[in-house]
Amino acid sequence: MKRLPLLLAASFLSTTIWGAAASAQMEGLPPATGAEGVAPGKPAETQLPNARDQKPAVAGQTRAPQPASMPKIVSQVVAKDLPHLWAMEFLPDGRMLVTAKKGDMHIISKDAKAGAAIEGVPEVASSGQGGLLDVALAPDYETSGRIFFSFSEDREDGNGTSVASAKLVPSDDGSGKLEDMKVIFRQMPSYDGNKHFGSRLAFGGNGELYVTVGERSDNEPRVQAQDLDSGLGKVFRITQDGKALPDNPFVGQDKALPEIWSLGHRNVQSSTVDAQGRFWLVEHGPRGGDELNRPEAGKNYGWPEVTYGVEYSGAAVGKGITQMAETEQPVYYWDPVIAPSGMAYYDGDAIPEWKGAFLVGGLVSQGVVVLHMDGDRVKHEERIPLEARIRDVKVGPDGAVYAVTEQRGGGTSTILKLTKT
Repeated sequence: MKRLPLLLAASFLSTTIWGAAASAQMEGLPPATGAEGVAPGKPAETQLPNARDQKPAVAGQTRAPQPASMPKIVSQVVAKDLPHLWAMEFLPDGRMLVTAKKGDMHIISKDAKAGAAIEGVPEVASSGQGGLLDVALAPDYETSGRIFFSFSEDREDGNGTSVASAKLVPSDDGSGKLEDMKVIFRQMPSYDGNKHFGSRLAFGGNGELYVTVGERSDNEPRVQAQDLDSGLGKVFRITQDGKALPDNPFVGQDKALPEIWSLGHRNVQSSTVDAQGRFWLVEHGPRGGDELNRPEAGKNYGWPEVTYGVEYSGAAVGKGITQMAETEQPVYYWDPVIAPSGMAYYDGDAIPEWKGAFLVGGLVSQGVVVLHMDGDRVKHEERIPLEARIRDVKVGPDGAVYAVTEQRGGGTSTILKLTKT
């Protein structure tokens, strides 16, 4: 793979606010927060739904109100002119490890300087929605140095999402290399397409690895999200060696893949664990129908037979069913979509109003969506407008929130730091 020089500029601007919020600050007004022009206590979403005849199954399942009061949030540019990034992770010393869609990893130093591309990253299939995708540190990273990453991989019979592990060995010049790199898991079957690879990685409380993928989008493969002998449209739960956990729900079931944890998912690019170590995700729906779910063992989340929203054409998805006894309802859904990518659970102290909330990157909503929870239900939805497509969200060691931007169709990325004024 050709390694291109990286142009990076640091810009620590403690008062930089994006878009309309910047205008407000220049006029002496407080920074904008939540959905601009929408009063606290009202739903942030003001547009009509795409599927206007669909109704939520339970109260509060969509369009939750904004909190009565919201913190004033400012965004600060930490690093810009980065390649098109897909994910970031904080190293224990505060540096950032980032993945670039076209296939490179970089370490960004505390002073926002990016090292050369890390050696030893495998070739990736980067066309369409493919590329070098998520990255996560092993739970014992401080002693093992191991990282895990997902990527779309070319194969003889097509391509698919794969997961690899390696030891990250940083170098004195700010770069590094991967040692003992091995692919531990491959989503099967392969498919000759360039959409809906997923993918996010999250470690549970006992070191188990949750792997999310997509169902490859097209009509012919997407129906396999309902098939237990297919790895399309599933959440997998595996060991750090890529094997099925012995207590997975379909272990020993004839023709079922033992790595499957849950089924009936569309395209999952957001996942995290909460303070109890429970796994959550937000998945891309069709035109309308993005979903927040807490996948449980062996349960079916419906796609493509049961879903909110409509096809991109405006036609009904399948029979237009939103509820079925055999499938699970989403905890929460969006119509219109936010187009979720990246997710974090906020357990910091720097923004106390967000304690216990989920933070979700919005590609279409162009900001960070804050989901305030009441038990396992969404009580409030808050939106932080950033006027940029948000590809990933992480909570830093300082308690600030960091968001990775992207430009549609490629271009460069910026890393933003969100803090409370």
